[in-house]
Amino acid sequence: MRILVWHVHGGWMDAFVRGQHQYLVPTTAARDADGLGRGGRDWPDSVVEIAPEDVADAEVDVVVLQRTEELEAAERLLRGRSVPIVFVEHNAPRVDVPDSRHPLRDRDDLRIAHVTHWNALMWDCGTTATTVVEHGVVDPGPLYTGAVERFGAVINEPVRRGRVVGTDLLPRFGAVAPVDLWGIGTERIGELGFGDRVTALGDVPSDPMHRALAERRAYVHPNRWTSLGLSLIEAMHMAMPVLVLATTDAPRTVPADAGAIATDVEELVRASKLLLEDPDEARRRGAVAREAALERHALARFTADWDDLLDRAVTDHHRTARTARRNGATEVALEGSAR
Repeated sequence: MRILVWHVHGGWMDAFVRGQHQYLVPTTAARDADGLGRGGRDWPDSVVEIAPEDVADAEVDVVVLQRTEELEAAERLLRGRSVPIVFVEHNAPRVDVPDSRHPLRDRDDLRIAHVTHWNALMWDCGTTATTVVEHGVVDPGPLYTGAVERFGAVINEPVRRGRVVGTDLLPRFGAVAPVDLWGIGTERIGELGFGDRVTALGDVPSDPMHRALAERRAYVHPNRWTSLGLSLIEAMHMAMPVLVLATTDAPRTVPADAGAIATDVEELVRASKLLLEDPDEARRRGAVAREAALERHALARFTADWDDLLDRAVTDHHRTARTARRNGATEVALEGSAR
């Protein structure tokens, strides 16, 4: 298929574009949020940058959206052409939980694909068709050494997002061993006064970051209320033991023996001490984490699930269009008979 899709969440896109399709990614001269293009990513040649003004004349089989404002953009760029739409909901609801009404609820012109079953449970989508396609990631391989007696974490915008991503909890692990923090906006971490317990290492490309992260003794995932983090799944693929808050859909992915998972932060801190003091136990638990990640979040499963969803979206769209044409023809014939 030829899929029109914006580059919004780079980690998710990194897996999505590994399918068997052609991916048309809008690209502007400014390389802004509405036209980032490939964004310097090492993606397959099937990912094709396209100028917004060229979309109208391009063959597009399906549109995959990730922001509500892309609905209007897609309609404008396609000049009203009727194309099946799948909206990817990356986020857990933040308002009126558990009565959160999705902004695209009660629609028959698209379907919503949630990235976790927790999100699907918590969003009220009304009559809009929904499904779940759980995350998959490109396997970085079992890189874990754990040779450095420090912990690692990956959090984008930890200061702005604060308690949502558990930034305030990092010093509690930092009291056991320093926490090295990667991600967008981590340079602001000094504003929080954590001192040398949490060290910002910035937004680093995946390949060097994965290798550096895998040298740390354990991965810390303090997120309170987010969709399941891709960085957590990547750390598990790397055979890192993980220390995880048991919130949202994390318990579905993280076995208890993959490190530790709990809502009791002190329990996680105690587990971090054990992993620091016992490298062999850390390696054992990391192996459990990798096995679990490969079973649930393999790239092949992810792309196969998306193939099935795209097939259904296109088939249903064409069936609906044929029914509308038949009904229209019947109405015209009845009007003619009446006259």
